[in-house]
Amino acid sequence: MTEQLQQPTRSATSAAEIPSQGAARADARTAALAARDHLLSLQSPEGWWKGELETNVTMDVEDLLLRQFLGIRTSAETAETARWIRSQQREDGTWATFHGGPGDLSTTVEAYAALKLAGDDVEAPHMRAARDWILASGGVEGTRVFTRIWLALFGEWSWDDLPAMPPEVVLLPEWCPLNVSDWACWARQTVVPLTVVCTLRPRRDLGIDLRELRTGRPAVPPKREWSWGYGFHALDRLLHRYHRRPVKTLRTHAMRRAAEWIVARQEADGSWGGIQPPWVYSILALHLLGYPMDHPVIAKGLGGLERFLVREQTPEGTVRRLEACQSPVWDTVLGVQALRDAGVPADHPSLRRAVDYLLAEEIRVKGDWSVKRPELPAGGGWAFEFDNDGYPDIDDTAEVLLALNRVEHPDSDAVRGAIARGVRWLRGMRSKDGGWAAFDADNTRQLVRKLPFCDFGEVIDPPSADVTAHVVEALAVLGEQDEVLRGGVKWLLSNQERDGSWFGRWGANHVYGTGAVVPALVAAGVDCQHRALRDAVRWLEEHQNDDGGWGEDLRSYDDPQWIGRGTSTASQTGWALMALLAVGRHDTDAVRRGIGYLARSQRADGGWDEPQFTGTGFPGDFYINYHLYRVIFPLTALGRYLRDGE
Repeated sequence: MTEQLQQPTRSATSAAEIPSQGAARADARTAALAARDHLLSLQSPEGWWKGELETNVTMDVEDLLLRQFLGIRTSAETAETARWIRSQQREDGTWATFHGGPGDLSTTVEAYAALKLAGDDVEAPHMRAARDWILASGGVEGTRVFTRIWLALFGEWSWDDLPAMPPEVVLLPEWCPLNVSDWACWARQTVVPLTVVCTLRPRRDLGIDLRELRTGRPAVPPKREWSWGYGFHALDRLLHRYHRRPVKTLRTHAMRRAAEWIVARQEADGSWGGIQPPWVYSILALHLLGYPMDHPVIAKGLGGLERFLVREQTPEGTVRRLEACQSPVWDTVLGVQALRDAGVPADHPSLRRAVDYLLAEEIRVKGDWSVKRPELPAGGGWAFEFDNDGYPDIDDTAEVLLALNRVEHPDSDAVRGAIARGVRWLRGMRSKDGGWAAFDADNTRQLVRKLPFCDFGEVIDPPSADVTAHVVEALAVLGEQDEVLRGGVKWLLSNQERDGSWFGRWGANHVYGTGAVVPALVAAGVDCQHRALRDAVRWLEEHQNDDGGWGEDLRSYDDPQWIGRGTSTASQTGWALMALLAVGRHDTDAVRRGIGYLARSQRADGGWDEPQFTGTGFPGDFYINYHLYRVIFPLTALGRYLRDGE
C-alpha cells in the first residue's frame, strides 16, 4: 500500500547535522565509488543501460482489455497481472497515478474492472472499498474520455456520449487548424487510430458488467455562454450528426488513408512510437479494419509487447506488468556522463561499448519532424527508445552529443561526424521563439487543447525549460557561440519563474527544471553572479529539507503549495546539487548537507531506494519512476563535488 495524501512538509525525517568539509568529501568519495561500481555492473553486454520505466496500473489494465477484445487473453496472464494490480491498491481502496499520490478516479475504475474480469469477488473488502470510493467520487460518469472509450469497446458506455473524432482529420492540409501535425507526436499517433476506432464503434463481450459503478447522475453540460469549450461542444454535436450520414466516398478515403498512415509508422520492434497508447490503439484500429491476427503488422505489434513486460516473483506468486515505454538511449547517455563525472577514464571499455551502441542508434531517416523543417537533412537525431526511427528526441540528442564528446573512442572520425550531424539537427529544430521542444519545432497551436476529446495529458509540444537547457548546454560545450545559442539563453532567462526556479516539463518539477537550467547557463557563459542564478540558488537553498535532501511532490503541477516541497529523494537531491555545484557553491552548508543525505541514504550495493516517481510524462496526469535516476543523478552530483571542489 502507498502512503496516504498528506499536506506538504519541509522534511520527512529529522534534521541532519552539517558535516565538515573533510567529512563531506570522505563521505562523497565512499558513496561515489560504490555507486560507480553499481552502475557499471548494470550495463548490458551490448553497451546500453536501461532501468525499468515504472508508471501506473492503467498500462496493465489496458493490456488485459486489449487481449480480451482480441480474444487472446489467457488465464495465466490475467492472474499475474491481477496480482500486480492488487499490490498497488492503496489503503483507501483506490489506485493513484504515482507513489504516494491521491486516488485517481479513472485509474481506480479501470483497476476495479480488471480485477472483476480476473474473478475477484465484488464483495471482497478490497473491491468494496474501491467501489465505495468510485461512487463517492462521481462513478464511471466522472471518468476521463480514454477510460470511457475502453468501456464503450465492451458496451459499458455509449459511443454517442463520447466526443466525435472523424478520420477525415488525416486529410486536412498542414496549414489547416486541427490537422494531425498540430498535435504533439505522441498525441497524433494516438488520435489517428482512435478516429478509426471511434468511427467503427465496435462492441465486444467483456464477460462482466460494471453497472454497480454508475451513479445515475447525468454528465455536466458545458456552459451556455460563448467560449472555446462551448464552441467545440457545438462542433462535436455537428460531427455526431455527420457520423450518422457521412459523405461515403470521403469517409472511405479517410479510413484508407488513416490505415496507411498507421502502418507506415510502425517501428522495427512492432511498436508505434515506442510507447503504449498509440501501440494499443493502432492494433485495435487495424484489427477493426479487417487485418487478421496473423497479418505481419498485427503479429509484430503483439509480439513486440512481450519485450515491454516485466515479470518478477513475489510471495503471492508471479506478477506481470507492462512498461509504458523504455529508455535505453536516455539511460545510457546519462550513465556515461555520470561515470565520467565520477572519474571513470574516457577510454574505459564500458564507455567505449556505450559509444558503439550510440553510434549505431543514430537515426538517418526523416520523420514527422520534417513537416515543419523540410529543408533540414536527416541524420544527427537519437530517439529515447530502442526502436523509434520516426521520432528522434531533441532532449536525448543533446545528451548524446555531450556523452560522445566525453569518450575517447577508436573511431574518432565516426564520433566527430555524429556530433557534427547532431549539432546541425539540434540547431535546425529550434522553435521560432528561440527555445526547443521535445520532438517537433513550433508545435504550439493551442486550438487542439480545446477539443472535448482532450481531457487527459498534454497534446502539443511547445518549448520547455529543461529541454532548452540541455540543448543550450550541449551547444555551448561543443563550441557553438552564436545567435542560436544566445537565443536559447535569452529564452531560458525570460522563462524563469518569479520565485527564481524553472518549471520542469519532463521531470518533477521545479527542482528538475532548475537543476537543468543552472548548469546550462553557466556552460553558456552566464556569470555565476547573474541575478537569475543568484535567485535560483536562493530558491534551492530555501527548499532544502531538514534531512539535507531535496524532494518535490508531483502534486506541485496542480497545487502551488507543493512547489519545491516533498519527501527527499536521491535523484532530486542530485539535481539540486548539480545546480549549486555549477555556480561554485561547493563549500557551503547546503551542499555539504546534501552530500551527507546521499551518503546516509545509500544502500550497501551502491544504489538508493526511491519509490517516488520523479519523471513526468504529462504534467498533472501521467508520471514515471525511472529506476536508474536513483543511481545516475546522485553519482553525477557526487562526482562533480569531488572533481570540481579540489
